[in-house]
Formats: sequence, structure tokens, C-alpha cells
Amino acid sequence: MEAGDLGRRAGTGLLAAPCDPLLDNPEKDRGTGVELHRSRRVLVFGILFAVVGVLVVLCGGGSVGAWILGGLALVMSGTVVVNELKPFRFHIGADGLTLRTAGLNRLVSWAEIDAIVLDEPVPTIGRSKPTSPTLLLVPAGSTIDRPLDGKSSVDGRSGLVLLELDDVREPVDEVAAALVRFAGDRFTNMRQLRRARGDTPDFPVGLRGYEPARVDDLIRQAQDALVSGNTAQRHGARAKLDTARRKLPIAMRGYAVGQVDDFLEGLSAELARWPHEDTEPE
Repeated sequence: MEAGDLGRRAGTGLLAAPCDPLLDNPEKDRGTGVELHRSRRVLVFGILFAVVGVLVVLCGGGSVGAWILGGLALVMSGTVVVNELKPFRFHIGADGLTLRTAGLNRLVSWAEIDAIVLDEPVPTIGRSKPTSPTLLLVPAGSTIDRPLDGKSSVDGRSGLVLLELDDVREPVDEVAAALVRFAGDRFTNMRQLRRARGDTPDFPVGLRGYEPARVDDLIRQAQDALVSGNTAQRHGARAKLDTARRKLPIAMRGYAVGQVDDFLEGLSAELARWPHEDTEPE
């Protein structure tokens, strides 16, 4: 199955959520489209910082330390509030995406979009913030005049990260259903494809095991290649996997070495097979 097949599966609704929230909401039909709304959770924290800053200054008796701490809290609050109050729009409709985000402020027609990928990045080493599902736009031409700061997990092409879905109020499944409906075969839901495979391992954690984030990243890349069905991508992922698994870093607490080695060996063998068992190389 080539990368384009994934999109066609999306267009048939195979990649949609199990239930389509749009069908239950007559205001979100094909005529009006779906409007996403920014979550204001971070804004609340910004306001709380401002309150804390004012209280520190008022209760600090005029001390220099109180002014410094209060001032820092107010600066942080102002930064958060200004960022959260920036104009935002993300509308999914029959004509395309009407955007005021990611440096874009216009209607991006479907003709300008080759692919939309919904995915969730692997947590990186040392990152405390949980990862958020993201939407990535792969342009069809050169009309998207923005730096392409991401890569498609379907086929590795460069794309523009449009949105972290934790930043909007609508559930991820509702956004996915809207994209299945309006984007058709341009949309791929990689999160759902991985869940459909159902082969994500759950390694035990113990002393002096493999660094979990590095192992998770390797497995994610290999599974993306398997899902894509693209032979070149599979072979490239296998070469990278075989090189990396020979020098995986050891952590004080990490994944059990023997189980990881066995799983990665099986994954490498699966990548080496042709996407269809009955297909022989030409």
C-alpha cells in the first residue's frame, strides 16, 4: 500500500473516528463547515500569575525582593495573556481551510493542499510537557509562503505545522471527522492507523535499561514506515533501525534490554518483507 492509498482510505472514512460528531450537530454540516475555537486554559494561568504578582508586591512591605518577584510574575502574566489573545481562526470547510494561525491569514484552498496529517509526536528526552496531537499541512505547490517546519510521518515530505490540537476546545475525534468529510483523500489520521495495528509494545521498566524515549522514537519511525506501505521508506527505516539498535543509550531506569532487543529484531524482519506477501520485486 503506497502513501497515496492511505489518503484514499481516509476519503472513504476508514480513518474517521468510530462515531462522527458532525452527524449529530446540524450546525456543522457540509454547508457551514467546522470552526475550531482556541482553548483558554493557559489564559487562566496568565491571569493567576498577575494576581499573584500584585499580591506579592502589596504584601511585601515595599522590599526589593517583593518588587522583583512581583514584577517577574507580572511580566510572565503579560507575556502569556498577550500570546493567548492573539487573533486566531481555523475553519474547515468545503472550499479549504480559513486560517489565522501558523503565519497564515487567508483561505488556503484544497487545491493548494496535497496532504493533511494528524499525528502525535514521540516525547523527546528531557521534555516535561506532554506531547499534543498536531495537524501538518503538506503543500501541493509553492503558494504556501511559510517555512516548512515539520515532516510528514506518512512519507517524510516537508510540511507546515498548523496547530497543536491541545490548544483548541474541540475534541481530536471531532477535528478528524471534519477533515475526513471536507479534505477527503488528502487527510491521513496516523494516530488511528497505529491504534488499528494494535502492536505497540509495553516494555517493563527496570534499572539500567534502554532509554525509553529513544526506543519509542525508533519504534514509531519503523511503524510509520510499515503503515505507509512504501517500499523505499520501509527499507530506509530498517537501515536506520538496525544501525541505531546496536548503540541504544542506557538509562538508570529504562526498558528491559532483552525484550527490547527481541522486539526490534522482529520489527526489522517485518520491515524487510515486501508490503504484500504475494508481491515479488520487479
